[in-house]
Amino acid sequence: MGGQGTRLRPLTLGVPKPLLPTAGVPFLAHQLTRARSFGVRHVVFATSYRASMFSEAFGDGSGFGLRLTYMTEEHPLGTGGAIRNAAQALTGGPDAPVLVLNGDILSGHDIGEQVGRHVARGAGVTLHLTEVDDPSRFGCVPTDESGRVTAFLEKTPNPVTNRINAGCYVFTRSVIDDIPAGQVVSVERETFPGLIESGTLVLGYADRSYWLDVGTPAAFVRGSRDLVLGRLRSPALPGTPGEMLAMPGAQVSAEAKVSGGSTVGARAVVGSGAIVTGSVLCDGSQVCQGATVIDSVVGREAVVASGAVLRDAVVGDGAVIGSGNELLAGTRVWPGIVLPERAVRFSSDV
Repeated sequence: MGGQGTRLRPLTLGVPKPLLPTAGVPFLAHQLTRARSFGVRHVVFATSYRASMFSEAFGDGSGFGLRLTYMTEEHPLGTGGAIRNAAQALTGGPDAPVLVLNGDILSGHDIGEQVGRHVARGAGVTLHLTEVDDPSRFGCVPTDESGRVTAFLEKTPNPVTNRINAGCYVFTRSVIDDIPAGQVVSVERETFPGLIESGTLVLGYADRSYWLDVGTPAAFVRGSRDLVLGRLRSPALPGTPGEMLAMPGAQVSAEAKVSGGSTVGARAVVGSGAIVTGSVLCDGSQVCQGATVIDSVVGREAVVASGAVLRDAVVGDGAVIGSGNELLAGTRVWPGIVLPERAVRFSSDV
């Protein structure tokens, strides 16, 4: 969780990606409650960027029925180095299974079954695999008939399979201890290929359950929307699944139409005649009379004035979108920016 989430800017300028409000709660709350439901009791956070915000958000973990430990990297150590650094806080022996989750993945797969298969086969690592339409964007992972991983091909332009690394691993503790301490190491480019080459059993646990990498604004919006709609069940959802999730203090006019799994944050206001579909309205934001917000994010204390239109756009904290503006797909408005009233279209950063 050490990355700065550059693909999600401006949302991540002040908040780490794993803490973005997703269906009403910090993103990691969904991962923590799912892990807890599968029997996890101790979680170690590997943090770097704005590390103190994680402990501020989750404390000691007692609110989740967990014990949380925070391990911070002074300098980013890569995926493998971060796992090795966090392992200092683990208490299990060398043969104990260790569950590792990427901090930007929503998944509905059976974690218990993945751990059970790992233990039963005596694997060094077991990777959760999922199938995608465009595997060239991810780590491509072919397996043989027994499920053994035969290669780990990081973002190859000519993938040999559509099964990819889904960002959930079960390590045997001793395998983590073999990663060099204090060094920058990539599990994707170094650790996994090295284990395969050495003959260590690396297993693939493949399934077709819900899976989403929330690393882009469009994917982030989709993930929040799917959680609210109940397409992915989460014990952390602060309400029942439905067309809309309204947080405490939210004000939604009876003449507004809010649907499609939208979240209306605490103290956010949706005015009369406004249309909000499949979007995330952060705390204190305002969507004024007659405005339209579709598949978009409106940041904290941001304002979308009367008659303005947002489609697949991101509005940063405190920004103001004047009436008559239309923000098209891909537009990102930086925090604090004020767009005056004018009937123009934007489709770039402003």
